[in-house]
Amino acid sequence: MNRMLRVPRSRGALSGLLLVLLGAWGALIPFIGPYFHYAYTPDSAWTYTSGRLWLEVLPGCATALGGLIVLASSSRPFAMFGAWLAAVSGAWFALGNVLAPIISSNGLSMDIGAPVGGTVHRALVQTGFFTGLGLVIVLLAGMAIGRFSVIGIRETRLAERAAAARAEREAAEQEAADRTEPVTPASTAVDAPATTSENAAARTESTAPDRTEVPARTRTGAWKFVPGHKSSTDADTGTTTADTRAEGERVDTKAAQ
Repeated sequence: MNRMLRVPRSRGALSGLLLVLLGAWGALIPFIGPYFHYAYTPDSAWTYTSGRLWLEVLPGCATALGGLIVLASSSRPFAMFGAWLAAVSGAWFALGNVLAPIISSNGLSMDIGAPVGGTVHRALVQTGFFTGLGLVIVLLAGMAIGRFSVIGIRETRLAERAAAARAEREAAEQEAADRTEPVTPASTAVDAPATTSENAAARTESTAPDRTEVPARTRTGAWKFVPGHKSSTDADTGTTTADTRAEGERVDTKAAQ
């Protein structure tokens, strides 16, 4: 839809340029016309009157502004606004001179004077200053409005291509987003060396056999400590048995209380 509101700047280039030139003519001719005896009274160059301001300068500037908008704008609504502005200004060129006596009678001075010269010359002055100028401006502005009101085949194709490209781009972005999986940061567990050493030591102590060095009596009757000796006491007889393993030899000793 937004693409339909855009138009090529070349669409209103010719109409806009002509409207600018006609607006400049309408605004400047009352001041420079007396140089070549083409004027309304007072027949003197660069003479300002309220009638010239309201009936020629203001509509001429409005027409030139509308033509610039038509010439430079690439927005369809804005370009149509410029064309309508030029059309209203052209209508005021054509009808303002006729309505000026009515408006002047109500307090706003719009006395434009009288055309100079003979009958034919006066008719040409009237046509070039007001009636003919206004009709040409309205015609060009109406053509521009018609051109901007119609959506051409070129704009339709451009809009379709833009919509297709946008759809493909959105589909590609969605596919890329679906393929991308969130990366979960791996949790690192750092065990302190001291803790690991303590755990290993605890496991070693729990699995090591209970080997207590106890005194054992040898065959000569002397008591001595034998490494790795394990003693046990018989609760019923009170006899202590010592099993000593030293260098692969087993020694059994029984001592009577």
